Amino acid sequence: MPMAVRVYVRRRDDIVAAGAGLAVLAACAFVASDGEVGSIELSVFHAVNGLPDVLSPVMRGSQLLGVLAAGPIATAVAALLRRWRLAAAALLVTGGKLLGERVVWQLVERSRPGTTIADAIVRGDTPTVGAAFVSGHVVLLSGLAWIVTPYLNGRWRVVPWLVVLLVAFARLYLGAHAPLDVVGGAGLGVAIGGLANLVVGVPRSQAGEDITGP
Repeated sequence: MPMAVRVYVRRRDDIVAAGAGLAVLAACAFVASDGEVGSIELSVFHAVNGLPDVLSPVMRGSQLLGVLAAGPIATAVAALLRRWRLAAAALLVTGGKLLGERVVWQLVERSRPGTTIADAIVRGDTPTVGAAFVSGHVVLLSGLAWIVTPYLNGRWRVVPWLVVLLVAFARLYLGAHAPLDVVGGAGLGVAIGGLANLVVGVPRSQAGEDITGP
C-alpha cells in the first residue's frame, strides 16, 4: 500500500491565538506598567506564595521544565521523530521568546516580588531584583505547548498545558513572579506559538479550520 502523505495547513486558530495572546499581554502590561502589584493580584500571589515550605523541593524542580534549554530539547526530540516542521516551529518559539521578552522588558518596568512585595517569601536562589514582567519560563512553555498540541491526540493534548500551569504555579510559589507576570507571559507565548504555526503549518489531520495548503 502507498504511504500516506502528510498534508500541512495554516489554521485560523493560529491567527486567533496570535491576536488573543497579544491582547492578553497588552492588558496585563497596561496594569503592570506602573511597577506596582495591585490588591487583587497581591491576594492571588499570597495564596500561592504562602503555601507550606514542604512544597519547595518539588516546585524548585518543576520550574526547571521552563529553562531555555527546553526549546533546543524540544527541537531535538522533534527532529529525532522526523517531525521537521515541529522542530522548525520549536526553534522559532525559542527565538521568539528571547526577542519578545526583551522587547517587553523595554516597555514595562516591574521588578521581582522580592522588591515590589514587602512580605514576599523568596525561596532558594530565586532572584529578588531584575525584570519580572514577563515570565520567560512561561513564555517559552506556552509557546511550545501551542505548537506541540496539534501533534497530540485525545487527552494527551492536555499534558503540555498542565506543564505550563505547574511551572507558572511554581514561579509564584518561589517568589519569582507576581500573577500578571505569568499571565502576560502565557499570552506572549501563545502569540509566538500561533505565529510559528502560521510559518511552518500543522498536520491537516490534527488541525482545526485551515486557510491554506502547504
